[in-house]
Order: sequence, then structure tokens, then C-alpha cells
Amino acid sequence: MKLTNKILTGLFLVIVSVSVVSCSNTPKGDEASVGDAEQVDSATGKELAVDIASSKIGFTGNGVGKNHPGYFKLSSGSLMVMDGKVTGGSFVIDTKSLVLDQKDEMFQTKLLGHLLSADFLDAEKYPTSKFEITSVEPYTATAKDSSVIEGANVRVSGNFTLKDATKNVSFPAKIDITENGFSAIANFNIDRTAWGLNYGNDKSLKDKFISEVVNITFDIKSK
Repeated sequence: MKLTNKILTGLFLVIVSVSVVSCSNTPKGDEASVGDAEQVDSATGKELAVDIASSKIGFTGNGVGKNHPGYFKLSSGSLMVMDGKVTGGSFVIDTKSLVLDQKDEMFQTKLLGHLLSADFLDAEKYPTSKFEITSVEPYTATAKDSSVIEGANVRVSGNFTLKDATKNVSFPAKIDITENGFSAIANFNIDRTAWGLNYGNDKSLKDKFISEVVNITFDIKSK
């Protein structure tokens, strides 16, 4: 019994230490507010199509002391604009387009396939994800509420659907609208488990070696 207790104690300490290391390597991003899905109202104004060739949704997950950055391409998307303000919009993410920045064979052959498998994204069953804007409000940084995005000017809220779960996410962003189109950037952190994105089971030992926090970046431009 004593030996068993020692083993369990040691295992617990390993899990705690790994969790601390993993979290400490999470990229700096705004802390997004996550809640239940909200109603999407009909938007009015001019529709500006997204340039899917130059737009992408970035992410960084992290495990045992290492970050794993990558990005997804968009299948389609648009913003609705009226009087220089965003009134709505949505973006469809091509889950199967996942690209890892780390080009070593281990990442390209093992990690990439693992992320696309049913253990995480289950891309065969869920080939797309979606972000649909529910509101866009003016944002001004303060001493207590400042964004990592320099010049952030709006707070965007939207329903983010990943696999079969939809949550409303709110975060600061910088959206510039000109006569020729728009550009939008954001950088925020979310808890992947809010969408049921776990490695097998949220109580499994394997899942403890991966930080629950995932950094998300938007870099979206119009045609």
C-alpha cells in the first residue's frame, strides 16, 4: 500500500509539473469570454467577400514544454458593412486544410494526423468549422482592459462551431474598413475543453500532458 501511495503521489506531481510547464508556454493572447450560443440577427449593408487565398486562422497548442503552431485556411466568408461599421458576417474554416509550422517528419507524419483524427478534430466527420458574428461593439483599451492587438478598435462576439459544439466567443479585434475592402486581426486564448476537444477523455492521463488553453489568431482580408 505504501508503494502504491508513493507511485500515485509521484504521478500526481508529474502531472502538476507538466501542466505548469505547458501553461507557461502558452502564447500571449487576449482572454476571450466564452458562453452559450447566441441568436444571429440578419445583417444589413454591403457584403464584402473574404480573400481566402490571403486569409487564415492561426492556432498554437502546447504540450510538454513545447508550442505547436499552425493554421487553417478558409473555405468561404464575408463581412456585412454599413456606414463604415461591421453589422455581421461569417467565416467557414476548412478543417482538413490544417498546416503545421513545424516541418520535422515527426510533426508532419504523427502530430498532424493525430490532430485531424477522431482524438481531436475528427476532420473526416467534421470537415468544416464556422464563426458567425453576433455583435460588434466599439472597443477602447483601458488600464484594466488592454488588448495584445495594438490599435484594437472593436469587440467582436460570435458563435464558434467546432465539431458538434457551438459557443459564443467575445474578444477584442482590429478591423479596418476602406473603400477597397477590409482587414481584421485578433489574438485570443480559449479553453479547448469548452467544445469537448479532449484527447480521449478529459480525465485521461494523456489529456493532462496537453494544455487546455489554445491560442487563436485571425488574419482575414477582403478580396
